[in-house]
Amino acid sequence: MFTVITSVLGGVGLFLLGMILMTDGLKALAGDALRTVLSRFTDNRFKAVAAGAGITLLVQSSSATTVATIGFVSAGLLAFQNAVGVVIGAAVGTTGTGWIVALLGLKLSIGKVMLPLIGVGALAKLMGRGKISQAGVVLAGFGVIFVGIDVLQAGMQGLADHFNPADFPEATFGGRLLLSLIGMAMTVVMQSSSAAVATTLAAVAGGTIDLEQAASLVVGQNVGTAVSSGLASIGGTGPAKRTALAHVVFNLSAGTIGFLALPAVMHALDRWATDVAEGNHALAIAAFHTAFNLLGAALFLPILPYFARAIERWVKPRGPRLTQHLDASLLQLPSVAIEAVRNVLKGIAATLYDRLRQMLEGGRKWQGSSEFRELEEALAETRRFLQRITPPETTGFEFQRQLSTVHALDHIERMLEDANEPESLAVARRNDSLRRVAEDMGELLAQLVKQLRDPDIEPDAQQAEAFSRKLAEDRRTARPAILEATAAQRIGAEQALKDLAAQRWLDRLAYHIWRSAHHLREMTRKEAKAAPPTSADAGMPTRILKREDVETPGANPPPPAN
Repeated sequence: MFTVITSVLGGVGLFLLGMILMTDGLKALAGDALRTVLSRFTDNRFKAVAAGAGITLLVQSSSATTVATIGFVSAGLLAFQNAVGVVIGAAVGTTGTGWIVALLGLKLSIGKVMLPLIGVGALAKLMGRGKISQAGVVLAGFGVIFVGIDVLQAGMQGLADHFNPADFPEATFGGRLLLSLIGMAMTVVMQSSSAAVATTLAAVAGGTIDLEQAASLVVGQNVGTAVSSGLASIGGTGPAKRTALAHVVFNLSAGTIGFLALPAVMHALDRWATDVAEGNHALAIAAFHTAFNLLGAALFLPILPYFARAIERWVKPRGPRLTQHLDASLLQLPSVAIEAVRNVLKGIAATLYDRLRQMLEGGRKWQGSSEFRELEEALAETRRFLQRITPPETTGFEFQRQLSTVHALDHIERMLEDANEPESLAVARRNDSLRRVAEDMGELLAQLVKQLRDPDIEPDAQQAEAFSRKLAEDRRTARPAILEATAAQRIGAEQALKDLAAQRWLDRLAYHIWRSAHHLREMTRKEAKAAPPTSADAGMPTRILKREDVETPGANPPPPAN
């Protein structure tokens, strides 16, 4: 008996290990395939469901699909309604593992044939690089899955000598419910519905349980996936909780459909297993698993917009307003995490631009305000999150996008520091020429705020660039005139120094407005190609860990942008 139990546990462990290896390898091979598919092929509910099913079949992990979906919702690249469609599709796609196990793993018993494949995969992982190494992980994982199925099947056949279906709950409502709860617990403990379903398929193939008992277990295992998702969302952000709730509600609904339909379909299922599947009861269970998920998807599709809106009403966003989308789960997908940071920075920049505009126009005091502290805390949290993202290779589009994001954060932080100078603001408001400059800057900021808050409009930095260049040139020509007037005692030296300081202050603000707007736009355009930072940022430190004072950007003419 001990040997039998160890065989079952070992088989489950090997299957889980194989799934982990294959999923990680496929995700690495896919690269940005998740991002590309989710961003391009989820513009309506039908495409979203198909994309969710297709991605899950590709990477053999509904969890990977769900995490990517949460990331795209958080990053503002995917509407929540379409995200719900992806989650529903993922639930359908994850049933594909059952077909692989039933058609290949149990029927052909190819575990021994897969041993050389594991060796080849391991060698490719150890000796290869890049795609070859990742493909080696996929091959090794694929082989380990089938070795695990063989061990699991042998263990279940041995277990059949000690148990028979009569030892398990009878085919009553209470018996089916108990088996479903056991199936749910199996998924939660194994943290994989695929492993739980594979165990059930091996058990029914080995004669340890009968067809109806296996079907009841699979219903519970299907629901268990949502329980795991719900537990994982505890402490998460609003988008994570909403997506998890949608997952829970759908899987509970699909499981309920399967549970209630079970008595009615058992006769047809048994006959199909005998006549069509040639006695392969595992294949019948795989078909049943897919059928009730497909039926659930068909029922949810017509009401999906209303369902998504209900979820949004039930789960309100919590946490800091400006950084509520920085979910730690996004760190598993660095490219999506960077996109989330960029969208958070757009929100921070829009708030800062708007408050700065009101301050320049004389409608708001700034120093010591709660808004100033809120922006400081939001930037600090964004900086910490950005440091946790795995850096990409130092070539290509993704590295340039991350570098551009760091530049944007740096310029926004500098702007926030410079904005908190009440004396320079007071001088600019009293001096007629400086006040006109401040009001013109306010108009520019108003336009940038509108662009940043409209997801369909990309920030246009050209006007900000022109304004910054003109202001820098004006300051250089005005400075000698002020100094000459001071020497001639037409104005006091103290007032002259204050005017010059206010001019430099406005110049710095204009420069950081231009550069932050540029980098928030850079690497966001659909046609953007990898390019180094523009020469306007050359030699300027990106102060993520340490803040240092630097020479005023406008002290020298800004070099032309690339």
